[in-house]
Amino acid sequence: MSVLMRGGSGRMEARAREAFGVEPAVPWEMERLLGRCAAIYRGEPEWLDPEEGVGTVDMARAVCAETARLTMLGVRITVDGGERADWLQREIDRLYFRLRAWVELGCAYGTVIFKPNGEGVELVTPERFLITQERDGEVSGCVFQSQRQDGPGRWFTRLEYHRFLPDGRYAVSNRCFAGGAPGDMGKAVAIRDTPWADLAADMAAEGVERPLFAVLRTPGANHLVPGSAMGLPVFAGALRELRDLDVAYSRNAGEIYESQRLTLLDDRLVEQTGYPLGRRPGAVKLPRFVRKVFGAGPEEYYQDVEPALRTETRLTGINALLSQIGFKCGFSNGYFAFNERSGLMTAAQVEADDRRTIQLVKDMRDRLEAALDGLLYALDRFAEGYRLAPAGRYEAVYDFGDITYNREEDRARWWGYVTAGKAPFWYFLTKFEGFSEEQAKRLAEGK
Repeated sequence: MSVLMRGGSGRMEARAREAFGVEPAVPWEMERLLGRCAAIYRGEPEWLDPEEGVGTVDMARAVCAETARLTMLGVRITVDGGERADWLQREIDRLYFRLRAWVELGCAYGTVIFKPNGEGVELVTPERFLITQERDGEVSGCVFQSQRQDGPGRWFTRLEYHRFLPDGRYAVSNRCFAGGAPGDMGKAVAIRDTPWADLAADMAAEGVERPLFAVLRTPGANHLVPGSAMGLPVFAGALRELRDLDVAYSRNAGEIYESQRLTLLDDRLVEQTGYPLGRRPGAVKLPRFVRKVFGAGPEEYYQDVEPALRTETRLTGINALLSQIGFKCGFSNGYFAFNERSGLMTAAQVEADDRRTIQLVKDMRDRLEAALDGLLYALDRFAEGYRLAPAGRYEAVYDFGDITYNREEDRARWWGYVTAGKAPFWYFLTKFEGFSEEQAKRLAEGK
């Protein structure tokens, strides 16, 4: 059952039930909401109405992108230890520049999965996984769908079922299908006849304490299924306001578009030597804002029409909607606004005014850290099972940037340390003036 494409995932659900005897743990009501939110994130909300001029400003996508930007601000991930830790560090470095996009998609879909696939780490979005088991509010069983093309009109689909067995072992089963087009699961085939011939149809391992995949979910409560391991999109509580914002902005944009000056002229005023201006060959055309009319009296021969814009009033309403959307998505009031504040203020102001934003970012970072811990565990088990790196312990250290950081305040604080004799001048030069350590030391020594 897909939360995004009912038809394609319905086939996945049927095949998973047939192959593994499993049922989805996500109810249809939640799937329907997540499907609506996915469409809104893609810029295809249900309230689009071209005939009425109602478009979208993609505010849902902006909220997800801003949440991801703040979450990933200045993040550094360090894996310490021996050779195993070095291998894990290389794997994390390979996906580092994709993490921000992955966090954004996590905000948009509510739940995404980081999964090792033997060639690295892939992001699995809800249309490609089916949660089958939950334990203590965490995903413990899941079916994943992969698809590959092997020549014209030859498509192979693999369902990969992860779960814990009653005896405590961790099991992975693969079932494959062949079809003639993308999304066509066709008929069941043996795995040896597919691009995944090097994988076993069934395997089980002892000593696995956590799933061999990692779940990133949004921190808010799931009001549809309390206690569920599935999260909701960060904007799921603001769907009505997102609709109202699109309508209000479209109305304002339409009014501006239609607000050109209009001049009404009696057709007798635009005649020249018996020929209406613009009709005879070589005649000068009337300006686009002039319309010819037939006047009933002298006072109607010429009239300027200048529509009065209500942009200021409309922007007030738009900003009220933006504030409500931001609040419902976890941001502080006024964080999103047109023609107003465009970013964070000084550290003291942020502490006073943007506490909700800071809490949202902290919660998202906690969720990301937990997902990366799960991913490192899964990668470590892969390295053990496939002898990808020597055995050894590892420790992950996460360093996230301060969203309240203000460079000028930091510079002034460190200069105070220098003048108080608590920090060397050369260190100040390297930290804030761009000097190398050698250059800074020479300058500090007057050389």
